[in-house]
Amino acid sequence: MIRETTKKIIQIKNHLLTARSCQKSYADRRTKPLEIEVGDMLLLKSRLVAYTLELPEELKGIHSTFHVSNLKKCLPEGDIVVSMEEIQLDDKLHMTEEPVEIVDREVKRLKQSRIPIVKVR
Repeated sequence: MIRETTKKIIQIKNHLLTARSCQKSYADRRTKPLEIEVGDMLLLKSRLVAYTLELPEELKGIHSTFHVSNLKKCLPEGDIVVSMEEIQLDDKLHMTEEPVEIVDREVKRLKQSRIPIVKVR
C-alpha cells in the first residue's frame, strides 16, 4: 500500500510539473520582451487603491492610510458629530456598537436560501 501511494504521489508531481511547463510555455509565447532604453517614453498604468485621511487628534494612534474597500460614502442628515467617548473599539480597532431598537425586518429570498435582514437604530 505504501509503494502504491508513493507511486501515485510521484505520478501526481509529474503531472503537475507537466501542466506548469505547458502553462509557462503558453505564457512565454504570448508575452513580448520589453526593451527599454534611456529617454524612452513609457505609460504607467495605475489606479487609486488607498487614501490618506486627516484624522482628528483623538485618533492619532491609528494609521491614516486606508484601502478603498474600507471606505464607505457617508450621507449625513444634518450635522453629525460623534464624540470619541461614545465610540468603543476592540483590540483589533473595530468599532463595537449595541443596537438601540429594531426598526424593520425582512427576509430576502434567493433561489435556494433566505437571508433575514434586520434594520436597527
